[in-house]
Amino acid sequence: MKKITLLFTFTLLVLFARAQNGLECVEVEVYYVSNANDTLANADGGVLPVGSKTYRVYADMQQGYKFQAAYGVPGHELRLETTTLFFNNIDRGATSPTYTKPQAASNTVMLDSWFSVGAGCTGNYGIFKSVDDGVATVVNNFAPQVLQNNDIAAGIPLTQEDGLIAGTGNPEQVTFVGFTTPELDVFDAGTVGNLLSTHNASWASLNGSKGYDTVANKVLIGQFTTDGIFSFKLNIQVGTPSGGVENYVADSAVGNEILLSCLTYVSPVDTTEDTTGVGINNDFVSSEIESFSIYPNPTNDIVTISYYNTISNVHYTLFDVEGKVLANKELNGRAVKNSEQIDLSFFANGIYILQLSADGITTTKKIIKN
Repeated sequence: MKKITLLFTFTLLVLFARAQNGLECVEVEVYYVSNANDTLANADGGVLPVGSKTYRVYADMQQGYKFQAAYGVPGHELRLETTTLFFNNIDRGATSPTYTKPQAASNTVMLDSWFSVGAGCTGNYGIFKSVDDGVATVVNNFAPQVLQNNDIAAGIPLTQEDGLIAGTGNPEQVTFVGFTTPELDVFDAGTVGNLLSTHNASWASLNGSKGYDTVANKVLIGQFTTDGIFSFKLNIQVGTPSGGVENYVADSAVGNEILLSCLTYVSPVDTTEDTTGVGINNDFVSSEIESFSIYPNPTNDIVTISYYNTISNVHYTLFDVEGKVLANKELNGRAVKNSEQIDLSFFANGIYILQLSADGITTTKKIIKN
C-alpha cells in the first residue's frame, strides 16, 4: 500500500509539473484570405496570388513568463516553409513589422510576411482579432476594395477588427542572431522564397516579451502569407518569473528540454462534406479525380483513402513533417468510388502528410496520428 501511495503521489507531481510548463502551446490564427480585388489593387505591393492566407503565430504562455526566442541549434531545426512562395510586400514590407498604423492603410502591407516578438506594427501589439476592442481599426485608403474580403475561413473581417492595439508601453523589437542575409531575404521586401531552415540562428526579444494582455499572455511571434500549404517546426525559449529559462523543442528532446507537439504545424486543407459524411478536398476537383478524402482523422492506426477516379495511374506518397518519404504506392482506379487503407500503427504519434497524384494533378492532406 505504501508503494502504491508513493507511486500515485509521484504521478501527480509529474502531471502537476507538466501542467505548469510556462509555454502552454503555439497557436495559429488565419488573419486574412485575399481575393481577386486584393491582387488587382496590389500594383505597388508585390505579387499577391488570389486565395493567399495570412497566418499569425502566437506563443501562448502562462502569466509571468516571457517569450525570449525562437531558435534553431544543432539537433533542433528551425523551419518555416510553404509549398509555393511567401508573400512579401515590396512597399513597406520588412523582416519585422516596422510600418506604422497609418502606413498600414496603404495597399497590402498588413499582409506582409515577417517575424515579431509582440508587435503587429510600430507602437502596436499584434493580438487575436477576436479579442480586439474595435478602436482605431485600420481603414484602407489605397483603394476601396483592398483588404475587404469577408472569407469565413478568416473569421472576423479586417474591416471590423484589425488585430492591432496600442498598449501602455511599446512592444519589444526583434533581434536577429546568427541568420545570414540570404536566409532572412526569404521574408524581406521585394524577394521571394519558400523555405527558411537553420540549425544556428534565432529571432529573439532581448528583454523578453509578454502579451498585451499579461494574464492571457499570448505573444505574436510571426506573420506569414502564402497561397500554398504553410508549415513550421519551431523551438522556443521562455523566461520564468524567477529568472530561469525553459526550452521547448519540436522533437528529440534531451536533458531539460520539453517536447511540445504544437511546435510542429501544417496548415489544413479546406474541406467540405459529401453525402457520405466524408470530407471532400475542394482544392482537388477534376474530371479524373472527383474527390479525395481520408478518414478517420485523427487516427490511432489505420487511415482510409477514399476517391473517385476514371483512370488507372493513381499514386499516393506518405511523408513525415520533415519531407521524408515513409510509404508510396500505385493504386488501381475505376469509375466508381475506390478506397485504400494505410497502416500507421508502426509510426510514432504526430503529423504526417499524404499526397495523392493522378495524371499530373496532385493534392495534399494532413494526417494526425494519436
